Amino acid sequence: MLKVENLHVSVEGKPILKGVDLMINPGEFHVVMGPNGSGKSTLALTIAGHPRYRVTKGKIEFEGEEITVLGPDERAKRGIMLAFQHPHEVEGVKIIEFLQQVLAEVKGIDFAEAYDLIVKKAEELWFKEEDLHRYVNVGFSGGERKRLELLQALLIEPKLLILDEPDSGVDVDSLSVISRKIEELHQRGTAILLITHYGRILGHLDREKFTVHVMKDGRIVKTGTGELVDRIESEGFTKLFEEVGE
Repeated sequence: MLKVENLHVSVEGKPILKGVDLMINPGEFHVVMGPNGSGKSTLALTIAGHPRYRVTKGKIEFEGEEITVLGPDERAKRGIMLAFQHPHEVEGVKIIEFLQQVLAEVKGIDFAEAYDLIVKKAEELWFKEEDLHRYVNVGFSGGERKRLELLQALLIEPKLLILDEPDSGVDVDSLSVISRKIEELHQRGTAILLITHYGRILGHLDREKFTVHVMKDGRIVKTGTGELVDRIESEGFTKLFEEVGE
């Protein structure tokens, strides 16, 4: 479904990705790990189409179509969703109105039907109906912001969900519900690309389903099963990099 081929990416003239190859089939669960600065978030944002990240070489294909030059809106329409590491505040835009508009645009659901669906799904992520009349992320904690990202994913049901550090700034209780909803989406058929630099959230997920990729200096240097997570947690990245000659 997703094919990233020899991807080189620069940000403000600085090379960040230096030849990334990645393939994700429908319904698969992939995890990208690596130390800070290895290029994980750059990979996520580039796949989603962030205009600041310039592809200098290579290409991205989605369902057989090259999307390298498409904007983020066109990629979203094709079924790619990015849940941000640091979701932004949007003053003046109520959550409920934003989500109603999303469902109208993406799924053709009218506003009245969308309202009831949003309220129902929001309760599963611990949002009360009155919470939905707040402005998007304004005054929200880290856990609330990440739960709101997952609410959007549950409503949209994208073909590919990219999660950039979903455990960053999240309390234990929020992490538990976020993990459950990630697994729910995966069970429904959404392919997952989860970016993290340590395995806290992975302890709440079924590692037998993972394909794990380890990044260093803008490249994927090791790919394996969920057992790689245990090794990284017990030994760190340094020993793994030594083994692969990095």
